[in-house]
Amino acid sequence: MSNASGYHAVYADWKKDPGLFWEKQAEAIDWFKPWNTVFDADSGVYGRWFHGAECNTCHNAVDRHVEAGRGEQTAVIYDSPITGKKKTFNYAELLKEVEALAAVLRDLGVKKGDRVLIYMPMVPEAVFTMLAVARLGAVHSVVFGGFAAHELATRIDDCHPKVVVAASCGIEPARQVPYKPLLDNAIAQAKFKPDHCLVLEREEHPYDLEPGRDTDYAAVVWAHMEAGTKVPCVPVAATDPLYILYTSGTTGQPKGVVRDNGGHMVALLYSMKALYGIEPGEVFWAASDVGWVVGHSYITYAPLLLGATTIVFEGKPVGTPDAGTFWRVIQDHGVSSLFTAPTAFRAIKKEDPTGSLIGKYDLKSLRSLFLAGERADPDTIKWAQEKLKVPVIDHWWQTETGWAIAGNPLGLGELPVKIGSPTVAMPGYDVQVIDDAGHPVPAGTLGNIVVKLPLPPAALPTLWNADTRFRSAYLDEFPGYYKTSDAGYMDEDGYLFIMARTDDIINVAGHRLSTGAMEEVIAGHPDVAECAVIGIADQLKGQLPAGFIVLNSGVTRSVDEIEREVVKLVRDEIGPVAAFKIALTVDRLPKTRSGKILRGTMQKIADGEPWKMPATIDDPAILDEIGTVLKERNVGQAAAA
Repeated sequence: MSNASGYHAVYADWKKDPGLFWEKQAEAIDWFKPWNTVFDADSGVYGRWFHGAECNTCHNAVDRHVEAGRGEQTAVIYDSPITGKKKTFNYAELLKEVEALAAVLRDLGVKKGDRVLIYMPMVPEAVFTMLAVARLGAVHSVVFGGFAAHELATRIDDCHPKVVVAASCGIEPARQVPYKPLLDNAIAQAKFKPDHCLVLEREEHPYDLEPGRDTDYAAVVWAHMEAGTKVPCVPVAATDPLYILYTSGTTGQPKGVVRDNGGHMVALLYSMKALYGIEPGEVFWAASDVGWVVGHSYITYAPLLLGATTIVFEGKPVGTPDAGTFWRVIQDHGVSSLFTAPTAFRAIKKEDPTGSLIGKYDLKSLRSLFLAGERADPDTIKWAQEKLKVPVIDHWWQTETGWAIAGNPLGLGELPVKIGSPTVAMPGYDVQVIDDAGHPVPAGTLGNIVVKLPLPPAALPTLWNADTRFRSAYLDEFPGYYKTSDAGYMDEDGYLFIMARTDDIINVAGHRLSTGAMEEVIAGHPDVAECAVIGIADQLKGQLPAGFIVLNSGVTRSVDEIEREVVKLVRDEIGPVAAFKIALTVDRLPKTRSGKILRGTMQKIADGEPWKMPATIDDPAILDEIGTVLKERNVGQAAAA
């Protein structure tokens, strides 16, 4: 088909000459100094992109749009159903906010190469701070708002921030999370002490300043705005770090993913047009959080690099006030494309299975829905396709890569959808499936998904101050390849199917089975809202799969009957080899705040192994609920404890 040829021609163009391909994409970025080499294979751990070039990310995301006469165009929309506040900032206003904040940070001693830790909720000031840090050539590290004091302290000790920028609180639908006491406690625990804290006071939670350390955000920013202080963008090397993002759920020494300036801009700007099909001036909404990689890439940087409008949404898919809040935001702000996690849609579908709330809103602006973060189960995709009548695109990427490894590139011409697959490798990624010995496996065979080196622009060049750890974690096991730690297969058409993290492949009587494939089947049951399958230790078979299911709202049928049907479904679809006999109905599943199900922790609880409370967990009480169900049903080692 003609659409398909667009992608295949571009992918072939990249593969023929990767350097020339990315050199062409780099023409869309403003450079202060051109590169000596597009890709220098002798720099860094596996090579560096745009070696010798100088640039500034804030200039490309803000200043150049104002200089091009587009200052009146809306840049950032803040929408908070939790507080009832809305505000818009055009590019000229964004520049004033960022420049004033950069002046404040400069006053506090921040200079090129210094680190600034950001600990904020979903407020526009979080985006302003990221850009202001980039303007100075400094390095930001956003820590998800509400992280426990100990986790915050470990990150302070790892990146040594000169300044911490925080808010007084985060606001959840049913509670406030006071950040200031958590921050004070973290600084008390940390060996390294930041020079200053710049604190945004929210009227919902006033705070007391710590004399000699704390500065009031609003007062000092306002003073520089009134004075019209100018702060030029500081040129940095394309290979200099823009930010450090610590991967969620780390214990002990945190793992800081580094993102550079030059390659990051080139790849993200390319992805906005090629993958998401967005043009300057359109409204792109990534319903995530600035604390996660999606928030970095597609709330703050990519939309603004393109000159699009981005939305900072302080709310939840359900409960703020109901399962129609996404549709309200799309209608109110003319959203062209929504990017969110499958978890969000499962929550909406659970509360409003018939999609009755969708009809209350005008969604004519919406052209596409993108899902990423967890495997998008076919049932959720079909529901979204049927209710929204737009392309529903599953795509796959990681904190480490910064943008999609595989997707369906709307900007290059939509490819035929195969439900359950994030489609094909993006230009820049040579994706292969290999066995544990590093040999390629035939099409349709489950194996380790790897990417042939070098990684494309915007992917991590290393970990913060930890080249050796980077090599051992990602490169050593399969020399010449980046290990994604995801398992899956590729079909004859080059479509990828991501079945599970390699940790989630279970061994049942010698058979390697994907928990993701079982979850896919279970999610197809009409009464199931969401599910998780884990492997539980078994003396006879090594491991046995156990399925935890959450039912749709309003289901009145017998739970026993539904569980029997779920067991039969898996045995019918996957076969007796799965040995699937355990289906457990629970009220809710334990998740991180970004919506990822904590399967590993559930497995440890079931096997009676020691476990630590995950730092990113949304509600710790859910783990107790899981343990109680396991005991009541006499499943796993937890039952014997």
